[in-house]
Amino acid sequence: MKAKILIVDDQYGIRILLNEIFKKEGYKTFQAANGVQALSIVKNEKPDLLILDMKIPGMDGLEILRRVKKVDSDVGVIIMTAYGELDMIHEAMELGAITHFAKPFDIDEIRKVVKENLPIRS
Repeated sequence: MKAKILIVDDQYGIRILLNEIFKKEGYKTFQAANGVQALSIVKNEKPDLLILDMKIPGMDGLEILRRVKKVDSDVGVIIMTAYGELDMIHEAMELGAITHFAKPFDIDEIRKVVKENLPIRS
């Protein structure tokens, strides 16, 4: 069974880019543009890992992270932010995020961290 990754970002281009990268790596991928979609996918598909943008209109990344952890406390979460908001990053880490990336991010770095935290199962 393939490991599952949910990509949560309101920017379509980033979702598509990450989706293509992780599909090629052998993961099953899902995409959400907002918190409501993300929570629905977490409940129905049980992803192993979320790549979560912090700046999403409506329900922000911290609120999504809080709600996701209530649904599945074991899910891994990697956060992304285009802003150097240390308070938000610190709070996300306290809520259980594995690590964070600043946008623009290095593709190879994200692939490496995902691979370290989510081994591909055959």
